[in-house]
Amino acid sequence: MATATNRVIAKTVDDYIASFPADVQTKLQKIRKTIKAAAPKADEMISYGIAGYKYKGMLIYFAGFKNHVSVYPAPRTVEPFKKELAAYRGGKGTVQFPNDEPVPLGLVKRIVQFRLKANEEKAATKKNSKK
Repeated sequence: MATATNRVIAKTVDDYIASFPADVQTKLQKIRKTIKAAAPKADEMISYGIAGYKYKGMLIYFAGFKNHVSVYPAPRTVEPFKKELAAYRGGKGTVQFPNDEPVPLGLVKRIVQFRLKANEEKAATKKNSKK
């Protein structure tokens, strides 16, 4: 069984997703579709051996594991996400969605939108400071 830690590093997101069992592939494809819809200008890539998206900096990663799928960075300390993300396991900046439960795609979408806005604001600040 493939996991993010015991497999050959994929060269494309398609290859990455295909390296998982069918049930995990379905979850990863749904997360991928949600990210693409929320950030259509983002560039898809493999980084650190997992799937990710860049837009004006690193936007978001998603990964598959034996018992869960993860999305990061997750804004665990930011209102309005604190309470909702507290329901899921994960580290400081990671959220784990158990494979035996549906992925909350609305939450994933809001995380992507939050990260998109943060990246745009950071890029604008950098641009303005160079003037």
